[in-house]
Amino acid sequence: MTPIPAQHPLRQLFGQLTERNFTEALGWPNFQVTEYVSNLLVEFTHVDQLTRIKNHDGEPVETVVELLYEAEVNSQQSEVEKEREIHRHIGDLTLFLAGLFPEYCRRIKCSGLIHHKDFLVDYMKAGKRSYHIVATTETPDSLNSPSLFQTLSSNFELCVAGLGFVRLDLDRFQDSRYRRGKDILLH
Repeated sequence: MTPIPAQHPLRQLFGQLTERNFTEALGWPNFQVTEYVSNLLVEFTHVDQLTRIKNHDGEPVETVVELLYEAEVNSQQSEVEKEREIHRHIGDLTLFLAGLFPEYCRRIKCSGLIHHKDFLVDYMKAGKRSYHIVATTETPDSLNSPSLFQTLSSNFELCVAGLGFVRLDLDRFQDSRYRRGKDILLH
């Protein structure tokens, strides 16, 4: 997978939407968090990033409950860096799904999908806990500071709400009335 360049319009769009919504709608101008969340949105535009964690057989891990299991296996085998990577992914994935796709989270719980592996998983608690674990198991070669992940853990619900506002903006972009108005203003 080729990373999306820093000046790519998608990166700029997600950066602006995230910063504006977290600052204006939430009243929380934490630029370290908004940068992390906007990069997360860009990263997850590649659908294969959602299942980038592989189990010991090399198969993609697709559910949060399976990710939690893989993290536990790595913890018991003292593979701290792998366990940390999995917990970071759990935090990222649950934040992404709860913020941008809350209907998916509701569907798992309410539509009789008791056969879904994540039926009993609380994404909010799993995300908060995983970011907390990342913050407390910092390794020397980690890219982000423990304080960022502690902030994400402590403010997980606020981050989900911020992503909800980002989604509302993205939904407005799809509205034909918005597109017509934009065309009139820009042409």
